[in-house]
Amino acid sequence: MQFLDAVTPHHDLTYDDVFMVPRHSAVASRYDVDLATTDGTGATLPIVVANMTAIAGKRMAETVARRGGLTVIPQDIPTPVVAEVVRFVKSRHLVFDTPIELTPHQTVAEALALIPKRAHRAAVVVDEGRPVGVVAEADCVDVDRFAQVRHVMRAPAVLLDEAADPRAAFDALDREHAPLAVAVDAGGRLVGVLTRTGALRAALYPPAVDHQGGLRVAAAVGVNGDVAQKARDLLEAGVDCLVVDTAHGHQDRMLEALRAIRALDPAVPVAAGNVVSAEGTRALVEAGADIVKVGVGPGAMCTTRMMTGVGRPQFSAVLECARTARDLGKHVWADGGVRYPRDVALAVAAGASAVMIGSWFAGTHESPGDLMLDSDGRAYKVSFGMASARAVASRTAGESAYERARKGLYEEGISSSRMYLDPARPGVEDLVDQICSGLRSACTYAGATTLTELHERAVVGVQSAAGFHEGRPLATSW
Repeated sequence: MQFLDAVTPHHDLTYDDVFMVPRHSAVASRYDVDLATTDGTGATLPIVVANMTAIAGKRMAETVARRGGLTVIPQDIPTPVVAEVVRFVKSRHLVFDTPIELTPHQTVAEALALIPKRAHRAAVVVDEGRPVGVVAEADCVDVDRFAQVRHVMRAPAVLLDEAADPRAAFDALDREHAPLAVAVDAGGRLVGVLTRTGALRAALYPPAVDHQGGLRVAAAVGVNGDVAQKARDLLEAGVDCLVVDTAHGHQDRMLEALRAIRALDPAVPVAAGNVVSAEGTRALVEAGADIVKVGVGPGAMCTTRMMTGVGRPQFSAVLECARTARDLGKHVWADGGVRYPRDVALAVAAGASAVMIGSWFAGTHESPGDLMLDSDGRAYKVSFGMASARAVASRTAGESAYERARKGLYEEGISSSRMYLDPARPGVEDLVDQICSGLRSACTYAGATTLTELHERAVVGVQSAAGFHEGRPLATSW
């Protein structure tokens, strides 16, 4: 990457402060761009779901990995639970989505409670493992809540073999004008479901899979306690990337934790952070990190900068840390501060191998929280920061009341924030489509066919607040 007119700014920059200049391009189509990362994680998209309890669960991990990204299960989750999540994710089908399953005798009320957990807004009625019907949210309107779903279900309009080609599945759905196809194995047992959009995505996004063909998933570990033992347990559970996570990564405990984990000789990449400087990056790499997480304070749930004055504008932090990591043969993840697809493209242009996304994905069907409605009927989920009072209370539940109260005095971060679902993009896959569309187009503007080429060819300029405002679309005329 180079700055426009080769003039390096004398002050640090956020994503809003910069723009990319179009260059001569021989890339004919955005579909000619390869979005696979080169950081050893096996991801085919540069998207990592942040290890936040309100965001990164098994449903999110399954869905994002099927589209090529990686989800980091939070460090607060008990290891046996993480092991079960890993087993679940790796057993999921690479094409068909895992549906909500109901028995014929469950009630409409139960169906309505579960259906909102899927972006396709439907459930499959299963009898002894075999699908006998489909129940959509619309089927339950004006129906007695105690009625059994067998009375409102419809026969599956499209039944597919589990080996069905996504294009053939799309054609079948289009021909029958059906919203959902149900896939079964040779014995007629339920395998999964597929929408028309899901069939398109299956042909467009290569999933992130391990050497055994299972979907990839990462997990985080903190820097306190027996770090080596927990890391060993996570490795035995089959995680594909270990993330050593703490708010201030350039400290002795982090370096000790990294050395302890490196002594285990893990066969998977080890990510660690967070830092915002070349010095911090070098320290983590020398202690054993393959990937360095960059970012202090840019997250939507983070109050660190306002509470402490500590942090750094994210674009400049990524640029400096990526340069140092690259010199050492390693990589960085840009953690936090992305609010638009442009920010993802700019982070990659600055040298990040992937971008960690948290709050942006909180308001989706796939995040773990319950779907709620406000007084105006708008759907939302509750998100919170991992240093907030809510997260601290959960993390210290096993400690004495005195220790919990003492730690609760110094929490940072937002404990409860409403993250509204975008009616046009209510699922995480909808947001992945939006991000990848912007990122692919950015590559074509730069004349790049890979993320590495985007970094090499990017020409970045500095703009005023008015310049950023000029680039924003208008919903109505002026």
